[in-house]
This record gives sequence, structure tokens and C-alpha cells, in this order.
Amino acid sequence: TAAIELRQRGYRVALLDPGPLPHELAASTDISKAVRMDYGADELYMRMGEAARQGWLTWNKTLFAEPLYHEVGMLFLNTTPMSPHSYEYESYQMLQKRGHQPERLNALDIAARFPAWREGVFVDGYLNPQAGYVESGRAVEALLRLAQSLGVTLHANAAASHLLRSGSRITGVQTAQGASFSGDHVVVAAGAWTPLLVPDLAPVMVAVGQPVFHLKAPKPALFQPPNFAVFAADISQTGWYGFPWHPQARVVKIANHGVGRRIHPARDPRQVSNEDIQFLRSFLTESLPMLAEAPIVTTRLCLYCDTLDEHFWIDRHPNHPGLTVAAGGSGHAFKFAPLLGGLIADAVEGKANDYGARFRWRALGQDTQGEEAARNRHERQQAT
Repeated sequence: TAAIELRQRGYRVALLDPGPLPHELAASTDISKAVRMDYGADELYMRMGEAARQGWLTWNKTLFAEPLYHEVGMLFLNTTPMSPHSYEYESYQMLQKRGHQPERLNALDIAARFPAWREGVFVDGYLNPQAGYVESGRAVEALLRLAQSLGVTLHANAAASHLLRSGSRITGVQTAQGASFSGDHVVVAAGAWTPLLVPDLAPVMVAVGQPVFHLKAPKPALFQPPNFAVFAADISQTGWYGFPWHPQARVVKIANHGVGRRIHPARDPRQVSNEDIQFLRSFLTESLPMLAEAPIVTTRLCLYCDTLDEHFWIDRHPNHPGLTVAAGGSGHAFKFAPLLGGLIADAVEGKANDYGARFRWRALGQDTQGEEAARNRHERQQAT
């Protein structure tokens, strides 16, 4: 999205990627990503979510050959009554404050409307109809086609090994294949690989793997809208979220937005562990019993680039002219794709916008706490 926006602003742009485009290891690669505006009491993120939703609806009409954003609603479930300071309660209140109409649900409503859920486990929650999911891998493919049509030069199989510099100024990129690329400005949007290219960010960014599962549903109709929606199941306490039955992939995707497992982006394998599978089976047995024994078709370890405060990092480097970093997705960035290109291009040009101050270059101590409202930060023993 940065490449597209910068090209539309008149720059010559080359995009380098270490593998095929889209890359199978990219965090954006998969069949679906949730699109939600629900961010607890954080009004800035909700405003961003509102704008991003409009962007997805626009792309459905103007960019995608067929709609890739599916507004099937998102279900937020609680095992206890919603109460002040909880993620769901504060999200519900903020939605109402901003003029939205989430539908409050009690245990009977949940059982009647969404029969795949074990009755009585979740006693409170709400449905936000202005939410859903985007077919993420296919969306990236469409964006790549747009970039190429606009004149962005795409270089696949060009893994950046280090940045080139003249004094303190960044002047280009050297690839592992031995090629060098020079430019007036370099944007590092490398996800979990960012600290490898910009080492002074290593103290404030870590790579964390999160388990993702694709399951074969025994009764697909029960997992299709309106019987099933994108869901967050007491997510700030458990991490579990998921999606309806996917009509192309023909699976139900369930994943965890939790503590995760620290891994090295280049050296460590992206494998879901037996413990991860047991963790999933426990959740399914308790909450979605028809999936408790469902075959697992595919697994992957989705790699987050976590900042210590879990906010994005989109800014020019304060000590190296010619360098902008756009990273720190922290597991909640893809939904904002329609906005991110503009935010990154503004950073390159040094322009202010409504959101950029939150994501500026900043000093974070090791005692910094994560602030993304939906994230589960309990160790797994506590979560279960």
C-alpha cells in the first residue's frame, strides 16, 4: 500500500521482497483477516477502523474483481457479564458513543442465533454488523496488480541483507543476492524482519509466532452466516478468535491473539506445536463442540512484529535521513490496509495526519506494557 500511494504521489518506486509475491511467510498471507473497529475505549483506533471499513467497501467496488471484504458481522462473546474496563464493555460503549448500533446478546440470544456455540458457556456479548473479514491473500494479489499497473517496479526474490549509507544518510539497499538498489528514500516495511535491517529497533520490537488452524467442519451450514460470524471468544482473556466457513478454502479458520512464542524470523521453523493443538482442542471442546474432533487441514505460525506497547511504528528515522520505518503490526494491522499507504507516504514526506502522532518514533523501556485492547497477555496455563 505504501508503494501504491507513493507512486500515486509521483515518485518512482521499486518494491523488493525476499520471495515470491505474495510471500507465503508474510503475515498478510492466509485466507482471511478480521476487519473490526472494536478497540475498547481507544477512540483513535475506532476512528481508524471506521475509515478502514469504508476503504474496504470502496476497494470491493473499484479494485477487486469480486468482493473480497465480506461484512458478515463480528460476534464478541463473554463468559461473564460485560463490566466496565473490560474489552467488550468498553468497545460496546464506544460504538454507541460514535453512533453505531451493536446488538447486545444474552445467553439465550447466543444459543438461538448461533447454534454451533455450546449453550450457556457465553452469557453476554454483542454483534457488530459493521465488521467481517477480508480474503487477505487475494487482496494482496490485487494490490500487487494495481502497483504494477501504476508503474511500481516489483523485484521478487530480492532479500534485503542490509541498508546502504553515506555517512548517516541511508542511500539504498543491498540484497543477499548481491544486487544493490539506490534511492532518495528507503521505506523498511519488513514486519518481523525489521530489527534485522534496522538494529537499533531490536530493543523495542520482537517477533512472536501465533498458531493458526484451518479445520474441516462436519456441518458447514452451521458455520456459515447468518448462523456463524467472525468471532472473538472472551479474547482478551483467552486469545481465541475465528471465522465462518470459507467458501473457497472450505475450512473454518481459528487462531489465537495471545502471548505467542518468541521466534527468530529467519532461523526458526514456523511450526505449530503439539501443545498448540491441545490448547485448540481444549477450547473447541468447551466452546464449539462440533469442531472438537474436526480434522485439522492446515496449520501455520503467523508471525507478529510486536512493539512493546503494541502500537504501530510508522515514522522517519530521527538519526538517519532517507529512512522511514513502517512496522510493528503487533497482530492487528491488516484491517487498516486502506489507510496504511497514506500514513506511510505522509511519514516519508514529513506530513502530519490525524493518526501519525500515535505511531511516531518513540522511547520505550523494557517495562512498557502492551495496550492493544483485544490482546490476551495471560500465560497459557492461566488462559485455560
